[in-house]
Amino acid sequence: MSVETTDLLDVDDLTAAELETVLDRAAAIKAGEDDTDLSRRTLAMVFEKPSTRTRTSFETAMTRLGGHAIFLGPDDIHLGRGEPVKDTARALAGYADAIMARLFDHADAAELAAYADVPVVNGLTDDAHPCQTLADLLTIREAFGGFDDVTVAWIGDGNNVAQSFVLGAALADLECTVTTPPSYGVDAGVMDRAAELGTAPTVVDDPETAVADADVVYTDVWVSMGEEDVREEKLSAFEGYQVNADLLAGHDAKVMHCLPAHRGEEITDDVIESDRELIWQQAENRLHAQAGLLVELLD
Repeated sequence: MSVETTDLLDVDDLTAAELETVLDRAAAIKAGEDDTDLSRRTLAMVFEKPSTRTRTSFETAMTRLGGHAIFLGPDDIHLGRGEPVKDTARALAGYADAIMARLFDHADAAELAAYADVPVVNGLTDDAHPCQTLADLLTIREAFGGFDDVTVAWIGDGNNVAQSFVLGAALADLECTVTTPPSYGVDAGVMDRAAELGTAPTVVDDPETAVADADVVYTDVWVSMGEEDVREEKLSAFEGYQVNADLLAGHDAKVMHCLPAHRGEEITDDVIESDRELIWQQAENRLHAQAGLLVELLD
C-alpha cells in the first residue's frame, strides 16, 4: 500500500499499515533492494535546535536518493522573527518539494504543515520526535525479527522521544512499559491516544519492575535542550532511574538510547559500550527510516 498522509507531525499521523509500509521501504533501501530516484527533488531543512543525527541523516538520505537538501539554520531565515510562520511555510513550499523542521514549539510545526502545500516532516519539537520512533521501530524489528512477544521498558523522562515512542509502539502492537519519576510522566493525552491505537502502554512505579520482563531497555537524557535552568532539580528527581549494570543484572535485555547521551547521568559508560547496546544500529537507522519516509511522501 502507499502512504496517504501528506505530513508527519507525530508518528500516529500514520496508520498501522502505513507504518509497516514505511518500515518495509526503509528496510529495502538499507538492503540495497530499492532504487527509487528522487532526483530534482529538494528538501528544505529548517533548524531552530542544533543537531548531529537529524541534519546528517536527512541530508545524506536525500543525497543517496538522488535529491538535494538545503540547511536553513536560525540565522539563515526569518522563521518567527520578522515573518509569520505561515509566510515562511508558503514561501518554502514554492521552492522545495518537502520541508523538514526541527523546532521548539510543536505549534509552529503544525502551522508550517497547515500553510505549506508540500509534505512537512517533524524533525523534532518539544512535544514529539516521530522520526526517531521510526528508527527505533526499525531497529527493534531487525534485532528481534518483528514485534511479536517483544517488550520495551522506557525508563526516565516522559519527554518528546518517550511520547512518540509509546504511540509508535502502540501502532506496531509492541508491548511497552513506562516508568518515570512522579510529575515527569508521559502526557496523559498521549497515553490516551496510544491506548486507542493498539497495545496500550503499561505504567509501573519503579525501574526494577519495568526491566523484569523487558527485552529492550530504552532511555534518554533527563535534561533536554532548553531545560538547563531546571537541571539540578531534575537530576535530584531522577535519582534511582539510571540505566546501569546493577539495574540490568540478571537480565538479557538490549539497551537503546536516542543520543546524545549524558554518560554517567541517565546511563553509564559501561552499559553504552557493552554488547547489550543497539544504540549505534539505532543511530544509523535514522538514515534508512527517514529515507523510507521521504520516498513514501515524495515518490
